[in-house]
Amino acid sequence: MANIQYYDVIMKPVITEKSMNAMGEKKYTFLVHPEANKTQIKEAVEKMFEGTKVKSVNTMNLDGKKKRRGMVVGKTAKTKKAIVALTEDSKDIEIFEGL
Repeated sequence: MANIQYYDVIMKPVITEKSMNAMGEKKYTFLVHPEANKTQIKEAVEKMFEGTKVKSVNTMNLDGKKKRRGMVVGKTAKTKKAIVALTEDSKDIEIFEGL
């Protein structure tokens, strides 16, 4: 496994209607590095966002979708998604404040 630093673990937030509704329950969704495990994701969130305490991390591996252009068939890259639940006394994540 590659040596993944905490700032390489979280790639970008997932902004969908379902993930926005989950923010009321202090659950945030991120696209993460495909080789990152739950403890690395927890450590990365707590280091990158000051004052946050992670209660649990749920991950899911997503296969690439089939794409076609004419007769050529290919696949998009595999991704990994993580849903991070924060504790009640934890601070909210600031990047989602204006959304």
